[in-house]
Amino acid sequence: MYYIGIDLGTSAVKLLLVTETGKIVGSVTREYPLSFPQPGWSEQSPADWWNAVTDGVRELTAGIDKSAVRAIGCGGQMHGLVALDEADNVIRPAILWNDGRTDAEVEYLNGGIGKDVLSARTANIAFAGFTAPKLLWMRNNEPENFAKIARIMLPKDYINYRLTGVHSCDYSDASGMLLLDVKNKRWSQEMLAVCGMTEAQMPRLFESYDVTGTLLPDVAETLGLSPAVKVVAGAGDNAAAAIGTGTVTDGACNISLGTSGTIFIASDRFGVDPFNALHAFAHANGRYHLMGCILSAASCNKWFCDEVLKTKDYAAEQVPITDEKLGRNRVFFLPYLMGERSPINDTNARGTFTGLSMDTTRADMVQAVLEGVAFAVRDCFEVAKSLGIPIESSKLCGGGAKSPLWRRIVANVLNIRLEIPQAEEGPGFGGAMLAMVGDGAYPDVKACADALVFTAKTVSPDPAIAARYEAQYQKYRTLYPALKDAFRAMR
Repeated sequence: MYYIGIDLGTSAVKLLLVTETGKIVGSVTREYPLSFPQPGWSEQSPADWWNAVTDGVRELTAGIDKSAVRAIGCGGQMHGLVALDEADNVIRPAILWNDGRTDAEVEYLNGGIGKDVLSARTANIAFAGFTAPKLLWMRNNEPENFAKIARIMLPKDYINYRLTGVHSCDYSDASGMLLLDVKNKRWSQEMLAVCGMTEAQMPRLFESYDVTGTLLPDVAETLGLSPAVKVVAGAGDNAAAAIGTGTVTDGACNISLGTSGTIFIASDRFGVDPFNALHAFAHANGRYHLMGCILSAASCNKWFCDEVLKTKDYAAEQVPITDEKLGRNRVFFLPYLMGERSPINDTNARGTFTGLSMDTTRADMVQAVLEGVAFAVRDCFEVAKSLGIPIESSKLCGGGAKSPLWRRIVANVLNIRLEIPQAEEGPGFGGAMLAMVGDGAYPDVKACADALVFTAKTVSPDPAIAARYEAQYQKYRTLYPALKDAFRAMR
């Protein structure tokens, strides 16, 4: 039996063909464009996603017994606003998770409605990337488009809709909209009213492993698959990645170094960070999790190497950075290239290098970028520690996790053991696992994770390096407060 896992990312979709034993027998990646119409804006065409998925599935399943494909599960970029009209046509390009245009709407929600009220209704406060501020932005700035909205969806839900004809959303992805009563797993009528929406305009809610439908006949024909292929609700990318790394038991932690960076802590019980620096979301296993999200992680290294150093040989740039240099860099980097979410919630924040001098080297700056991302993850880690959550180890996934140097830096900055999963496939593998559960190959998500997820290698902190990084982190944490007003003045 085969299962298809879809990772609908920001720059590309990655599709996996996986057996019920967890063997990955095929992988296809299709890139699509990302648009920045104005500084701080970030948009994509949902049609590009759909074309990439359909082309990718056809290539992925070429040469196999297509009748053996049983189910599809999708993990996808969160928060993006896909607005559909009465005929289910896309009204405007999707406004993505890393879009920062909603500063005024966030201030209205957090200040006018109030953070305490938002937290009571949704377990979260407003962040620029969330969906509710985007709806308010549309109402304020594109009233004609807003008036056309018959249904809103999240990115991976649009793919599921095109596959099945069903308007669906899972609880993990819905948690990031600021429209869901996370504790009670239902749409918040109060927040819908604030945004000028009704429940009729919202997709139906499911658990991530629930089957929402089967392939539409014309879609099945296009893909060359059986119309009996099941489609599960899937999950937001971080929850799907956590499933793929086996982060499903109470207190388990997963750190992802993808385009964005996250620290994800699974919980059997609903709980809210009283400071709202961490998100309180539903998990794809039917329970809950806390999550801190930094908007730019591996994308910082990609930006610096691609745009500044004009190279794509990332590994070569890291060769001069030896262990003796770790924790001794005099250059610091704030990784706020798209503003920042957790824990500072500041759309005005920007990336900076600090401590440059005439003897600063190329390698010093590369090292500062890697360290700056690790320090930003630690900012979220410190919030979790303040809540009394003991984290002694964590899974590590995402593109950045492929760098042995970056692994060592993160392990020592956080001073915890990192476990690298055998299948470093993130949301796509998690999506395939959810499809297996939906198809009945496994009784639940934990049983699936126990059977399929294994640790390939472990990275432990070095006491001497960790001590040096402790001192470095204390210097790093003074930089944002010192620059906060300057960032605001420059907007």
